[in-house]
Amino acid sequence: HILFLASDGHLIADFAITLLRAACGFAIALCLGTAIGIGLGRSRLADRLFLNWVVVGMNLPAIVIAILCFIWLGLNDTALILAVVLNKTPIVITTIRQGVLSFDPAYDEFAVAYRLSRRDRFRHIQVPQLVPYLLTAARTGLSLVWKIVLVFEILGADSGVGFRVSLFFQFFDLKGILAYTTVFVAIVIALEHLAIGPLERR
Repeated sequence: HILFLASDGHLIADFAITLLRAACGFAIALCLGTAIGIGLGRSRLADRLFLNWVVVGMNLPAIVIAILCFIWLGLNDTALILAVVLNKTPIVITTIRQGVLSFDPAYDEFAVAYRLSRRDRFRHIQVPQLVPYLLTAARTGLSLVWKIVLVFEILGADSGVGFRVSLFFQFFDLKGILAYTTVFVAIVIALEHLAIGPLERR
């Protein structure tokens, strides 16, 4: 059935659209969340002012954010990606903030003693300590982004894996749902073993 769907042209096109949406939302959320997380971890004032809002963002139902984005911006990719970013960014912020708070102050003293520039301090001292938290944010982010994108596609998109699965559901096409699920699992495993795993070991 997978080969039939692939030959029909829908499967490849649907996964390409969904992957693009997930990649855009994931990249924006990771970059934005990392920048804000570093800021909150480094500034006590900013942490006190904005941490509560981060907690609120983490606990807002994804479906509510999606509906609001679709109402404000319409049923388009911009609204879908924005909803993904709003759902994922608070989780990245929390992870990166925790990583910054766990920095070893002895390394900062080392940087001051050897008069390292801000660039060298960031590259050789801060980034290596932050990498495990970035990988954690990336791994949890990929799992969440996939689910969020699929739900949002079912809710208001006219293309993508979620949209196609909703059609299969309407026609009680269990084979189609299982075929798309199998491809989805294969892609997730490939990302883990070909991208995140090797990067983590390095």
